[in-house]
Amino acid sequence: MKRGIHMSQVLMGVTLKNLRKERNLTLKALAQQTGVSISFLSQVERGKSSVTLESLKKIADALSVNPSVFFAADGIQDALTIRREPFYFKDLSNGVKDASFSPILVTLQPGENEGNAFSHSGHEFLFVVKGLLTVEIDGEQLQLLEQESILFNARKTHYWFNHTEHIVQFLVVSSNN
Repeated sequence: MKRGIHMSQVLMGVTLKNLRKERNLTLKALAQQTGVSISFLSQVERGKSSVTLESLKKIADALSVNPSVFFAADGIQDALTIRREPFYFKDLSNGVKDASFSPILVTLQPGENEGNAFSHSGHEFLFVVKGLLTVEIDGEQLQLLEQESILFNARKTHYWFNHTEHIVQFLVVSSNN
């Protein structure tokens, strides 16, 4: 059974297409800059595919924008939460688009332990709100308990995992330079 298209996916696609066109970039050029396929970018623009935080960060970097611009378009509240199995991303920027950092609340479902480590410019701060978060930075894994945090250079390859049977919720604050 096909999953329905969420309003947030459609809004993200429209925002992506508008930003790409404002910068006179073809899908091919953006694909080359991000390492994301042309067909995937096209599907995202048409609201047919959701995007991981990894891909979103690469796209935002290539377009020189704060990732939060993809979360809230036209002030529609539904766009503030991107709902995607097995992740939930909630933008916490209150619509501020020119901040030097972007705060996002991430909820990882139990057993969410697949993903490819990635890197981007700036620094990243993680704070665990709920659960036990496994973080991999430059191939080294560490575990953060509730109320624990870490700050690291985001140019180091990194990713987060939930190896538990409970939801993990954490705050990600990424600087944009």
